[in-house]
Amino acid sequence: MEKFFHLKESGTTASTEVMAGLTTFFAMSYIIIVNPQILSQTGMPWGGVFLATIIAAIIGTLVMGLFANVPYAQAAGMGLNAFFTYTVCFGLGFSWQQTLCMVFLCGLINIIITVTKIRKMIIKAIPELLQNAIGGGIGLFVAYVGFLNVGFFTFTTKDAKAAGKGLATAATPGLAVMNNPTIWLFVIGLILAIVFTVLKVRGGMLLSIIITAVIGIPMGQTTMANSVSIADTFAQLPQTFGVIFTKDGFPALFSDVSKLPIILLTIFAFSMSDTFDTIGTFIGTGRRTGIFSEEDERALENGSGFSSKMDKALFADSIATSIGAICGTSNTTTYVESSAGIAAGGRTGLTSVVVAVCFALSAFLSPVISAVPSAATAGVLVVVGCMMASSLKEIEWGDISEAIPAFFASVFMAFSYSISYGIAGGFITYCIIKTCKKQAKDVHPVIWVVAILFIIDFVVTAIL
Repeated sequence: MEKFFHLKESGTTASTEVMAGLTTFFAMSYIIIVNPQILSQTGMPWGGVFLATIIAAIIGTLVMGLFANVPYAQAAGMGLNAFFTYTVCFGLGFSWQQTLCMVFLCGLINIIITVTKIRKMIIKAIPELLQNAIGGGIGLFVAYVGFLNVGFFTFTTKDAKAAGKGLATAATPGLAVMNNPTIWLFVIGLILAIVFTVLKVRGGMLLSIIITAVIGIPMGQTTMANSVSIADTFAQLPQTFGVIFTKDGFPALFSDVSKLPIILLTIFAFSMSDTFDTIGTFIGTGRRTGIFSEEDERALENGSGFSSKMDKALFADSIATSIGAICGTSNTTTYVESSAGIAAGGRTGLTSVVVAVCFALSAFLSPVISAVPSAATAGVLVVVGCMMASSLKEIEWGDISEAIPAFFASVFMAFSYSISYGIAGGFITYCIIKTCKKQAKDVHPVIWVVAILFIIDFVVTAIL
């Protein structure tokens, strides 16, 4: 073990790594509850998503630990699962099978850009301003989803007749009246999540979900009536496993050529969010602790293949995304909650191996996990969104030329209830501002191409 993980060289011990692994798992284990709840809204079987989430997390985290030898864990990404459900399936009208195909292609693309210099071009193309705004915007979007999942915000239609026909209408937003047990339970869960996070309670996210779910029993919100047994959970996995290779998968996705532009843009949105979330986590936590050196970062930008630990870690991340799509879950990404285990002393891949073992054991808890109501997890979504929004502090909001594209790439993302539209707004306004300042030549061609593609998509959508 010492020889394989280089424990002494990394200044750690086996016991420290085990404790770090447990810390990371409890910090991120809420995902095995939240992810099936979000994705099952698309019609996906809860049990299939539950097991797919765990399988992808196990494989991705093991590759991270055994191949890259770094203390990072992976699971279905918050924000990306919301994008999967609310933007791609509900907003754009793709089936969940078709969306899984796009996630699979995103993983393949990320593998390609990880082993070639294409990655370097993409990383340099997106200005740091937009990277920070998109990352923070996804956080706002996740928090907004948490509020909407329990009806905390209401929307009063201005055209009741059109709304009755199922048509989209203008509506006046407002705060829900606090007169139902779902809202009460959500508020309790939100307060618990805030308190545990601020006090840095180990496993606070999971603990807040458990306590809230227990409180929901006498309130009639937590019930075993609709829970999924272990047998049913495993029986549902075949409904999602490999579905992308059936007639409902790739053949259905590419059956309509007119949808090809939006398909490509959606895959791009998936890929960009996944890539920059992961790189941000690595650089934000790895540089400070010495897990990744500045030499690793230079090798990432200038080298090709697996020339650094970060290259290997990015490869593990992309592999997990494709495997997760085959099994039946949204993008698998490196979790920022890994920082909890790193803070507990985790420095090598042994931490990741411990996390993978914990995920494997959790597969047998489906009857209890499936009984947890959305009101018990919505508060965690809000707090996770707050944490993800931290990158907004890097933006110079006093400079209007930065504030406008940052606003559209972040706040507008939540307003429009779409990560891709937020990215579109950020790219387009960034190009406009640079043109006004006679700095159009400073905008990378990749940004121009994507901005133009988004404009074409808006025009085509309006015409159709």
